[in-house]
Amino acid sequence: MQVRPSSSTALPASRRTALKTAGAAAAAILAPQVARSQLVIAPGRVPSPTTSLWAEPLPVPKPAWPMAALDPVPSRTPFAGEARRADHQGWSDVAPDLYELKAEPIWHEFHPDLPRQEVWGFNGQTPGPLIHARYGKPVIVRYRNNLPRHARGPGSPEISIHLHNFHSPSESDGHPDDYFPSHSLPGAWKDSCYPMRYAGDDPCEALGTMWYHDHRHHYTASNVYKGLAGFFLAFDELDSGNENDGNPKALRLPSGEFDVPLMVQDKQFDSSGYVSFDALDPDGFVGDKFLVNGKIQPFFHVRPRKYRLRLLDGSTARVLDLQIRHQNQAQKFTYIANDGNLLEAPLEMSSVHLAPAERADLVVDFSKYPVGAELFLVNRLQMLDGRKPEKDFLRTPIPLLKFIVDQPSVPDYSRVPTWLRKLPEVDIDYARSVAVRREARLGRSNGGWTINDRIYSSKPAFKPRQGQWELWTVRNDSGGWVHPVHIHLEEGRLLSRNGRPPPPHERGRKNVFYANPNERLEILIRFRDFKGKYVTHCHNTLHEDHGMMENFEVVAS
Repeated sequence: MQVRPSSSTALPASRRTALKTAGAAAAAILAPQVARSQLVIAPGRVPSPTTSLWAEPLPVPKPAWPMAALDPVPSRTPFAGEARRADHQGWSDVAPDLYELKAEPIWHEFHPDLPRQEVWGFNGQTPGPLIHARYGKPVIVRYRNNLPRHARGPGSPEISIHLHNFHSPSESDGHPDDYFPSHSLPGAWKDSCYPMRYAGDDPCEALGTMWYHDHRHHYTASNVYKGLAGFFLAFDELDSGNENDGNPKALRLPSGEFDVPLMVQDKQFDSSGYVSFDALDPDGFVGDKFLVNGKIQPFFHVRPRKYRLRLLDGSTARVLDLQIRHQNQAQKFTYIANDGNLLEAPLEMSSVHLAPAERADLVVDFSKYPVGAELFLVNRLQMLDGRKPEKDFLRTPIPLLKFIVDQPSVPDYSRVPTWLRKLPEVDIDYARSVAVRREARLGRSNGGWTINDRIYSSKPAFKPRQGQWELWTVRNDSGGWVHPVHIHLEEGRLLSRNGRPPPPHERGRKNVFYANPNERLEILIRFRDFKGKYVTHCHNTLHEDHGMMENFEVVAS
């Protein structure tokens, strides 16, 4: 994928030179890391051009404002001209918040040392606009496809946008086969209705940090890599998004400008500085440049107070092990949520492991550091190709983001309570005893990826009944690959890894289950509220695109 601008769109030489010079001193501080960054892909691959460290500030997304109206007005049944869909199962008489996200080509600068270039995004930006939603207030997003019909490079101009791990009705889930426009779905836009209701009407099932991304069958990896992704955050009475909330039930976690989504991705660039991608490598794809919110190794000026950092591994295949370091020492932080699900109680940790699509919410208190202190978000996990990480950590971690504690202090009314969100009340032993048992064997055949020896089919592989407990055994019998398994519609509970209890941060609700080589997972799950077709798949998106995905259809109990 190489899209080159005309000379009229290139950066002015004076600006590029100035920015490159400004970053030189900062780069010298972490010179070993710069050298080491060239060793994060397999030997023999041509590395990306060198880029200076800390050349640009971190883009911090601000919540998009809901629209006053959409034309035509959304309705339960589809309009003529809208891409084909079923009637909205989650329709409500409550007036919804309205948004329109337009998938379109955009011009983007990953780094001042690289040329400005064409990628894809939503509403002129990548990552796309940040959406804030609240339980009890429905949201309708009109996804409009403005991509060119004859796009250059990998990727498909047909899209199907999935709100990852939301409790979505089937017709609004962004099913891989529901891409548009196509011969069967000719419309250029489609409304997704997110009812903003708890699964099973249980507030313990609330979700928080989510992200939306394209899910078009065969092209998920390419389209997300080209920029079709963004954050979607949900709030309720408990996690209210207001650290000054007078409601005694509110957690009062860091909010507003101190609640920061961070999308971490890796990319590869050719010798001329244009982003490149190999969509035909079924192993997966890793790049040697690390981006946070669309910029290569940016910096972030912070105030001496608590911040909520919402980390997402938005990569195609790369697995991360992240630390926050000060004076090259790993720092403690408070871990509060896994995959967008608040834990029952916060954990003190000094590293976080993320596979593609996994998320972790952390609270970091920068008031503990002197004015002018610099801290670094680093990745210490080496992964040379799309198969699996290396066994040993990097001696010199790769710096991803620099925090500079130099902004004026302000009152900090936020807190991290001793207890966060209760888990749903489930009798695990009883659920096990009545559960339908299923097995998912992750494998490879004839160059493609399989579940239970089958590549993806549009026909449902099984039909779970609403409300019925299911116990899934996910087996990764391969010694050569890792597979982050994502299940649509519901959160599950990871009961064991190879017969042993999972670590504390994985004992809550999850929707991405990382299967190491030669590992067996037990997952307890049930599907409620909505009927229709959904999928489960590996979130190494090239594995997904090459067959490691399964359809299922939720049917009435």
